Amino acid sequence: MSETVRSETPFGLIVPERMGKAVLGIAEQVGGMGVLTGQLVARMLPPRIDRFELIRNMHKMGVRSVGIVSSTALFTGGTIIIQAAPLVVRFGATAIIGWAAGFAMLREVAPLLIALMFSGRVGANNTAELGTMVVTDQLDALRALAIDPISYLILPRVISMIVMLFALNVIGDLVALTGAVIGANALLDVDFALFMDSFLTMLEAWDFVLSMIKSLAFGVMIAITSCYFGLTVTGGAPGVGRAVNSSVVAAAIGIFVMDYFSTFVLK
Repeated sequence: MSETVRSETPFGLIVPERMGKAVLGIAEQVGGMGVLTGQLVARMLPPRIDRFELIRNMHKMGVRSVGIVSSTALFTGGTIIIQAAPLVVRFGATAIIGWAAGFAMLREVAPLLIALMFSGRVGANNTAELGTMVVTDQLDALRALAIDPISYLILPRVISMIVMLFALNVIGDLVALTGAVIGANALLDVDFALFMDSFLTMLEAWDFVLSMIKSLAFGVMIAITSCYFGLTVTGGAPGVGRAVNSSVVAAAIGIFVMDYFSTFVLK
């Protein structure tokens, strides 16, 4: 019956129909993440957190991500210098190379790239773990034992992701700065003292604070998105794969949207 109706539907109505379904789907997801956020806030008043689960997740999500974040930040700092080198040589602007590299890294490049890397490694893994628990009825087993899954599983993961992304962003900024210093010395023959002089005198404390604010906002986005899609998995094992894909895409879109508005408002 549905195939007959679809075949008789005018082609001009197919696109609006699909657009409407997409809008409703996005609204459902946004609303679901809002409900999950409210549930997490309610568990924080007063805090009901499993400390062992919190420490375990902080180690797994943060400590184990230091290596990949550091390598990404190091080469990112060097890449910024490579991109800026032709203009620096052309205009003889070696005296401000530290400021230019630091401004780009602190305000945009470092928090954005580290958040995307964190989302691909930690957020996707979190969605897969929660989705597997859902399809194997482990969350229902927790409820049967009078254990609240939100307090026991979700809240420690959310706090861990927010805190550890903040810490990783601090580490990433320092490592990216190191990469920029090495690149400036190797390509432009700019010594450490000249680089740091322009970096420290021309940059403001707000540039670093803005980087930290962005990392907190990105951490909230990744945490809520990965947990929501993990908890709403349907369709067995194939559904877990779809949830991971949707989680990574939604987190990436959310990161760029939040980056735009935070840059516009907090500039």
